[in-house]
Amino acid sequence: MSYEDNITKLGLKLPEANAPAGNYVATKIVGNLLYISGQISIDENGQLIKGKVGLDLTSDQAYSAAKRCGLSIISQAKDACKGDLSKIKNCVKLTGFVNSTAEFTEQPKVINGASDLIAEVFGENGKHTRAAVSANSLPLGVAVEVDAIFELN
Repeated sequence: MSYEDNITKLGLKLPEANAPAGNYVATKIVGNLLYISGQISIDENGQLIKGKVGLDLTSDQAYSAAKRCGLSIISQAKDACKGDLSKIKNCVKLTGFVNSTAEFTEQPKVINGASDLIAEVFGENGKHTRAAVSANSLPLGVAVEVDAIFELN
């Protein structure tokens, strides 16, 4: 089954691959590696998912926010591959940042939202290395940000 078939089977709708708001690029291919800049938590209506996890949001709400970051990562990957996700060989690494309180310790559970999605879409090729990091603050007050590295065929 193709990655596109998995997206359809899972009933996922990819968001638009938004251009960066700053002086950087959304994606960059170096050799056979595709780097995807941090994707922030944005809901299906284009609204920022904001707040501090452990205060304003629960772990489950933040998990959903991380899943939204994962959808944006796939969208950016598809855009970088000129619409052809079959050019993706595998996901190498995700790095997730969680805007959380000092007492909050479930960052890995939150970033599983993105990790689980990547694994569902890309199957075994979606298994990746990862870091899940707490942040005192994230851009625009968002709850989660995730970046990615993929290997291309």
